[in-house]
Amino acid sequence: MPDHASRLEEMNARSREVFRRVVEAYLASGEPVGSRTLTRSMSERVSAATVRNVMQDLEYMGLLDSPHISAGRVPTEAGLRMFVDAVLEVGDLDRADRETIDATLGTTESSISNLLDRIGQALSGLTRSASLVLAPKHEAAIRHIEFVGLAPDRALVVLVFSDGHVENRVFRPPPGQTPSSMRTAANFLNAIAEGRTLGELRDQVGTEMQRRRQEIDELARALVESGLAEWENAGQTRERLIVRGQANLLPGSDPHDDVDRIRTLFDDLERKRDIAEFLDLADAGEGVRIFIGSENKLFSLTGSALVVSPYMNADRKVIGAVGVIGPTRLNYGRIVPIVDYTAQMVGRLVADRHKG
Repeated sequence: MPDHASRLEEMNARSREVFRRVVEAYLASGEPVGSRTLTRSMSERVSAATVRNVMQDLEYMGLLDSPHISAGRVPTEAGLRMFVDAVLEVGDLDRADRETIDATLGTTESSISNLLDRIGQALSGLTRSASLVLAPKHEAAIRHIEFVGLAPDRALVVLVFSDGHVENRVFRPPPGQTPSSMRTAANFLNAIAEGRTLGELRDQVGTEMQRRRQEIDELARALVESGLAEWENAGQTRERLIVRGQANLLPGSDPHDDVDRIRTLFDDLERKRDIAEFLDLADAGEGVRIFIGSENKLFSLTGSALVVSPYMNADRKVIGAVGVIGPTRLNYGRIVPIVDYTAQMVGRLVADRHKG
């Protein structure tokens, strides 16, 4: 299947212009676009019937759709994807938008968490959509790990980090654990943990358990695996997804909004689903990524669009993300540079704060 740029090139100039103008008009108004409207803006003098024929061809190609009989056309998800990939021209960040972001980041707020909350509010205000800000995980290297038995079905893992931060997490150990197996498990982890972050340790444990099979018995192995499962599932407390501007998603101004769809998205945001998956979306590559409709696996519905960018620490490791979510008719040309600039500035700010 050809990529979107190639597919666009295969269309004639008139079809490309009709396609572009339909999408641009739809993104500006949220309304279906009719052939008579387009004839007034085309670069060549053509009849409404000619434009209507081109729109029918684009509909046949799966790029446009007719929401109602005799109505104008709207872009499909495939059409929006092609527009974003092959037509959209992302300009420089608007000066007023930059000044708003800079003013937010320039606050004397000492708490990173509070600062990210302010950034989320600024993003939702600028874009008139809901904003998502994933606060950074604790990324310091591990200094020491210890297991402490609390009850037959409860144990505590104590994580001491190189920066002095200590986390205590209660989890359910496998049956039959003894003080000896807990010491063995802790010794095994401490032997490979030094200098590694929690995420790096998780990646290394499986390999090391295979390589050091003789050094760790089944009870200790089960304890390590159950402890790691707890760390994997602790994302809700270690990574905080800040959601602001949900009210911007509620129906009101647009009579064509699907009320049930908006409510479902609103509920998803209220429950702050799949935080780790949100970071995975951003972590797949540097820079801004756009997910349109069903491409967006983070939420349980189509009809929404997510613009997201990771932010990185001084070592160029992804530690969080910022994004904007709203209907598919987002003003991508304006929102992409806003999200991009905000992510870059947040990464720089977080890195500077950690240095200090």
